[in-house]
Amino acid sequence: MTTATSRAYDHVKQAILDRAYPGGALLSEGEIATAVGVSRTPVREALLRLESEGLVRLYPKRGALVLPVSPQEISDVLETRELVETFTAGRATIGPELIGELTRLLEDMRRHADAGDGREFAYADRCFHRSLVAATGNEILTQLYDSLRDRQLRMARLTADDPVRAADAIRDHTEILEAVRSGDRRRIRAAIHRHLQTAGSALRGRS
Repeated sequence: MTTATSRAYDHVKQAILDRAYPGGALLSEGEIATAVGVSRTPVREALLRLESEGLVRLYPKRGALVLPVSPQEISDVLETRELVETFTAGRATIGPELIGELTRLLEDMRRHADAGDGREFAYADRCFHRSLVAATGNEILTQLYDSLRDRQLRMARLTADDPVRAADAIRDHTEILEAVRSGDRRRIRAAIHRHLQTAGSALRGRS
């Protein structure tokens, strides 16, 4: 991918993840080219890649439609997350390093919630869960989890700016951290399950 194509790709993808380009928006190649400072050819190449990732649908001579997050996508991602996260909760290496990392990320979530920064809140939330998965030392499972990254961040932005939902998420993550501190793996799995159920209800209400 050329530098110009990469710039266009990064610009549009980040705008979609941040919901600056919300679901249902019709994007113009010309407007993107002007915003990024490139010609239309790299923009077209970038949009083709984004279409292959399921983020947009191209319509010749009209532009690119940003695909909304669907209820089916929410269900599929949450189901995959629960399978991975509850499985790895039984195998994560629990110790001072993991507890310290989760504590730091939970504090980051609180700070970003207080600042009203939905983007950074969603990122810290996602890193919290990834730390638990990565603590298993299973690189294949971690890579599988990483493949959900963009979908997770985009879905999280649906509710991250809602102070009530942010407070719910902080409560849930506090419960997960306390479960990790206890070393009770059944308690960890139960806390993760409750959190994902709560998150799913909130997301379906916004999709």
